[in-house]
Amino acid sequence: MPAPINLDLHLTNFNYPGVESDQLFDKVIEIADTAEQSGFSSLSLMDHLHQIPGMGPETNWMLEGSTIAAAIAARTSRLAIGLLVGGVTYRNPALHAKITTTIDVISGGRAWHGLGGAWFENEHIAYGFDFPPLGERLDRLNEALIISREMFTKEKATFEGKHFRVDGAINNPKPLRGDIPIVIGGSGRRRTLRLVAEHADGCNLFGGLDETRDLLEVLAAHCESVDRDPAEITKTRMAVVAIGPNHEAAQAKVDALRQAGLDEERLSMLVLAGGPDEVAEQAQEFVEAGVDGMTLMLPDVHDPESVALAGKALGPVFASAVA
Repeated sequence: MPAPINLDLHLTNFNYPGVESDQLFDKVIEIADTAEQSGFSSLSLMDHLHQIPGMGPETNWMLEGSTIAAAIAARTSRLAIGLLVGGVTYRNPALHAKITTTIDVISGGRAWHGLGGAWFENEHIAYGFDFPPLGERLDRLNEALIISREMFTKEKATFEGKHFRVDGAINNPKPLRGDIPIVIGGSGRRRTLRLVAEHADGCNLFGGLDETRDLLEVLAAHCESVDRDPAEITKTRMAVVAIGPNHEAAQAKVDALRQAGLDEERLSMLVLAGGPDEVAEQAQEFVEAGVDGMTLMLPDVHDPESVALAGKALGPVFASAVA
């Protein structure tokens, strides 16, 4: 079951110009509605409780991911919806699978289940979550992936691991499609991509064009070692998109990213910039490298015109990638 996220709009902040807290939900729904009407197949939420470095001050607003995902699911009709990605340290994995199944029912079968090893230590300290070493977090991720699939597909989920266990956990009603696509976030070559090959229906990668090609080769090798066809996995790449009606308008947005502290290395690695045709051409290079989709961060996601422009420019690129 490939993950339905060939073009995903990723919401990374909730502080929008002129929008007060009592207007925030309506603004989020406006963004989601615009995305749905403009060529996006999916909308994703960060799984954070504080704003993260590089996205704004830690005191900025942050809505709880699964809660707002459920609310968006109830107010949309076509977008696939998930966390990019749920931190394995933040929830019991059986409960997390139950939450995602509930969102699947609310949405009429549009949920996907995002999981990752978690990384933001300051958030763990603030909220009292344990933050074990990376190796243990990935061990926990492996167990959570097994439990999630059990919860989605088995009459009763049973698993005994080192970190998590379930003993006859009942997840009724079941997902409307009989299962829910699982997406793993991260580009770790040795373990994370191995877990993708073993368990996932989708993955989200970071890096420039050459790095992305290399990561896809690593994933293909892991798939071969576990006798799996890489084509079964939806492979997406994270990007910041500075799009405007013309090149000059887009460059003004790139300049704003520089002023906000994004250095030249990260600009060159993450950012697609230009008018609609330019951005589409840059995205097409990733399709030719083997990427099936892209998850977009828009610096001006509060602007419906920018959301619509990005969706209409890039929707056809990634529709053809998965046709």
